[in-house]
Amino acid sequence: MRLKKRFVAFAALVGAIAAISTVAFAGSPHQVGTCTVTQSGNTLDISGCKEAGLGDEAVISVTISADAACINGGSNHPKAVNKTSASNTFPVIVQNGKVDFSGTLTATFSPSCSPPMTVQFTNISIVDTTNSITLVFTGP
Repeated sequence: MRLKKRFVAFAALVGAIAAISTVAFAGSPHQVGTCTVTQSGNTLDISGCKEAGLGDEAVISVTISADAACINGGSNHPKAVNKTSASNTFPVIVQNGKVDFSGTLTATFSPSCSPPMTVQFTNISIVDTTNSITLVFTGP
């Protein structure tokens, strides 16, 4: 009987430690501030992205994606083939439960989108795929 009481007490102690450990390492990922997206030709530059509340994660994976179209001087798409989508996925190292990151995304066309035509990006998204968080951004 005494052994059974010790086992129950030990099991309760292990459960309490496990509960405390889970709370200590659990994260609540969220964006801090706003990412900035700027365009230069056929490249998007993403900067100033910050996340916090990542708990004990060592690395997160970020994906930047967008649709790109080659637009002529009359604001039209000259050919259906001059539309493309671009995506870039990269790892980001987490330090003390937070990250600051930047990245680039380049659209390529065949045939090339050369002046006087310009590249127009739409459906831009920046996603922390590790935590399924779509980041808010300002930009083109």
